[in-house]
Amino acid sequence: MGNLFQLFSVLLNWSKGVPRSRATIVFAILAGGVAGVCSTALIAVINAALAGNSSNRVLISEFIGLCIIIPVAGFLSQSLLVRLTAQAAHHLRLQLSHQILDARYRMIEELGIHRLLATITDDIPAVTNAVTSLPLLGTQLFVMLGCLLYLGWLSWPLLLLVIGYMFIGLLTHHFPTQRSFHYFQLMREEWDAMFKGVRGITEGNKELKLNRNRRNAFVSRQLVPPVEGIKTYGMRANTIALAASNWGQILFFIFIGLVLFLTPVLLSVSRQVLTGYTLTILFMITPLTIILNNLPILGRAQVAAEKVRKLGLSLAASQLASPAGAGAANHSWRRLELNGITHAYQSEGQAEEFSLGPVDLTFTPGELVFLIGGNGSGKTTLAKVIMGLYEPERGQICLDGKPVTAADRDDYRQNFSVVFSDFYLFDQLYGVDSHELERHGQEYLRALKLDHKVRIEEGKFSTTELSQGQRKRLALLAAYLENRPIYIFDEWASDQDPTFKQIFYYRILPELKRRGKSVIVISHDDRYYDLADRIIKLEHGQIEYDRHLIEETIAVSTSTTSVM
Repeated sequence: MGNLFQLFSVLLNWSKGVPRSRATIVFAILAGGVAGVCSTALIAVINAALAGNSSNRVLISEFIGLCIIIPVAGFLSQSLLVRLTAQAAHHLRLQLSHQILDARYRMIEELGIHRLLATITDDIPAVTNAVTSLPLLGTQLFVMLGCLLYLGWLSWPLLLLVIGYMFIGLLTHHFPTQRSFHYFQLMREEWDAMFKGVRGITEGNKELKLNRNRRNAFVSRQLVPPVEGIKTYGMRANTIALAASNWGQILFFIFIGLVLFLTPVLLSVSRQVLTGYTLTILFMITPLTIILNNLPILGRAQVAAEKVRKLGLSLAASQLASPAGAGAANHSWRRLELNGITHAYQSEGQAEEFSLGPVDLTFTPGELVFLIGGNGSGKTTLAKVIMGLYEPERGQICLDGKPVTAADRDDYRQNFSVVFSDFYLFDQLYGVDSHELERHGQEYLRALKLDHKVRIEEGKFSTTELSQGQRKRLALLAAYLENRPIYIFDEWASDQDPTFKQIFYYRILPELKRRGKSVIVISHDDRYYDLADRIIKLEHGQIEYDRHLIEETIAVSTSTTSVM
């Protein structure tokens, strides 16, 4: 029963964002109560008829009326709660999606995509399915409550024995139910691990196909253990829950025997009372069976609801201010400064903490900056700090002298267009100005040699089923059309052929510079370093040097002239 009330509490919390939810719940409870009371009244009518009043016209009228009212009230109660449940689940999915979007990026990385996917694809449906059964279970509870009231009306002394017996029965039922709940929790933990394995199968499919030893080891170490755990814990949880359910039915049958054979010895009760008790208890078996058979679903849902709650709290704890209005870039900016910036983090599975900084840098419009360094030197981390995805532990980022705070960090991020090395290509050009799209969309497709493969139709790419290099060119096009004041490219040219590398370095980057954009390029292509205005080299999270090539060229030229 505890699971049922806890899930009803979950429904109450979920429904807070649903209009008129409280009124819906009240009407649903009232309608369920009417169905339960009328079901009890129907038993009383049947009991009266069995006592020899079957020809009474009043009883016949009551019987017909109750047979109509019970299904109508039950339908009304269930339909109201089904509607509320659907709206609450809809609200929760959107709320969780917004929390993910508004949470700090570092928190999303630490949680892991597999955990988020497990919650969205498994936990929310599990709770929704269980909550969908609440209308039926609520009606059955009202029926049982009504039956108990009727039993009290027949004989209060006997009802006290019934309540005592039920209390003992609930205690004996509680312990296996809790054990079942424990196994459901263990099973849910295995789901996170399994989703991580599934990601490995899908995202690392090529690598696994090419190496049989790696494939076999991955399956045996990463996939088989959680799948086995889900099977084992699931079987144990459901077996114990089913045993508890059947134990509950056995207790009821024992109780019927006690009423029929022991009660007449202990208490002086009439045959009509015994008949009424027997009939009512037999009637209660159906609602009890429905409730007990749903206990495994409720237990699984309770675990899922706790996961959703914890994830929601984790995301909420890391939430940033996210303005509702359209993001506007500051095209009139003049100076971006990083003053004493430090950032440290520990990647999953790594013992040592990586530390960036302290970093002091300044960027200005119309500047082409190359960010270089070995793998793991902190280039991408620094880029994410610059664009506002990572928050510095110390120091300040200032735009035109104004410090960037948590309250305006989302506004600050609207100044950047970025193509990441692990970019995601959307099939639609979301957030791109339609005028900009009409003016330059096809022009950029032709420039990137994609016009024979892709068309832009109503703000949507006709296809994204392309090679990695071509997809990266589409991502570049999308960033280009955003027309933001600062561009960051993370190893964009690494998987491009020589022709497109030259287009990128000799055509696209200089054009962005001519348009007054500040461009930061993470690159290992040393043959193109002479195109940069500045080269910043990182090593172990520290700036090894920040060379201004134009100033050095001017200095060398001046020196040569003076010598001559």
